[in-house]
Parts: sequence; C-alpha cells; structure tokens
Amino acid sequence: MPLPSDLTSYLTTRLPHWPRALHAALLRTLLPSSCVLCGMAGDDAVCPACALAHVTDRAARCACCANPVGAQDGGRRCGACLADAPAYDATVTACDYSAPADRLVLQLKFSARLALAPWMAQQLRDAALARHGLALPDLLCPVPLGPRRLVERGYNQALEVARPLAGALGIALAPRLVERLVDTPAQSGMAPGERRRNVRGAFTIGDGQAGLHGRHVGVVDDVMTSGHTLDELAGVLKAAGAARVTNFVFARTPPH
Repeated sequence: MPLPSDLTSYLTTRLPHWPRALHAALLRTLLPSSCVLCGMAGDDAVCPACALAHVTDRAARCACCANPVGAQDGGRRCGACLADAPAYDATVTACDYSAPADRLVLQLKFSARLALAPWMAQQLRDAALARHGLALPDLLCPVPLGPRRLVERGYNQALEVARPLAGALGIALAPRLVERLVDTPAQSGMAPGERRRNVRGAFTIGDGQAGLHGRHVGVVDDVMTSGHTLDELAGVLKAAGAARVTNFVFARTPPH
C-alpha cells in the first residue's frame, strides 16, 4: 500500500495517543533522509557538518540589500543603497548563493526536494534572531509565481519556505497578499536593466487584502540576485500602505 502524501497528519490521526517524539521516530524509519550535499544519512535535509561548513553565514553585510561589505561596515547601508535606495528596508539571508549551497536552491526549485524548505526556514529564523536590532515583521508573504509557472512546477518554493518560517517566528502568513499579474520570463541571464524592466508592473495586491496601512511586511524568497523583483514587490506593498518591508531570502548572490 502506498504511503499517504501527508504522512505526518496521517500518523497523528491514526495514532493520536502517541507522543510526537514517537511520530517523529516512525517518520524517520518510514522515510529515511540523507544530506543533500554529502549524502550522509541523518534526520535533516542537510547534515550539521555541511550546514556549518557551507551555510553558516559569517560575512559582514549591508543591512538593506545583504550584499557583503567590509568588516567595519556590517549592519550599515552600503554605498549602492545610499546612492539609490531600494523600496525595501532590510534583507535577511542565511548564506551566499555559491557552490555548494546553490545546489540546495536548485534542488528545492527544480527537483521538488520539499524537505529542504523547512530546513531553509530554520536557517532564516536563526539568521533573523541573530541580527542585532532587527524588527520582526507583522506578517509574511511569499514572492508569488505566475499561473503558468505554478502549474508547470506544481508548487511555489517561496511559499514552501514562508509557511514554516512564519510558524518558527510566530508571525502571520498571508500567502495571497501579493499576486503576479503576468508570467514574466526568468530573470537569470538578463542584464540588470533588462531585469528591472522585466518585473515592472508585474505585481498587484491580492483581492480582498486590505489593512496594510502602517504594517511591516516580510517578503520571502529562495534566492536574491539583482534585487529588482524584491524592489518592485516592495514598491507595490508600500504604495498599498505598508510602512516597512523586510526581505527574507535563503541565499544572496554575491556581486560580480
């Protein structure tokens, strides 16, 4: 007999008197896990050794865009953000988008390794709580996919990360706060100016999503490259009344 797709809920329903620890132990037996990076068997999508070696973020970063900066400038705005301030106010990231951590993003996005999403959410939670003076948002929303791409992929990787992150931070999740109006071409491979034009006018506030005035919104995505998508989305949120926008991205592409 095939295993139910939502095995956790199935076990909770069929074995309601079992402690959660026993449910977890049974899940590990039925669905053995191995590290995506090194293949070692374990309980997590990424083993602690690989997480420490490849994901633990030690870089000093711009408080706004999360690009690396000099050691003395960590927590401040970089020169680029001072010269041309984006619509968002802050960015939290867990690591650089570079080998081998980039494989985690690719596995989640294109290979449906959905077990990576709650693990990424945990890394983002730790990064957010470790950042001195960071104000947590009032609600979280994922960067939306367009209808065609959502049908092709079958899931929105940003939502898969946002859902456990909201639970870990104790923040409300608004999965349809923002909608993508058009299926824009992928940003990868485009020049910076083309990326900005590609996402212009791509987002709108979802139907019935009111009450943004004065709110602090957290926007969740798997990776941040040029930042144009997040900048456009933050502008839409602020035009609708949001007072502050903070990005939560698992990986940040370093500048070339």
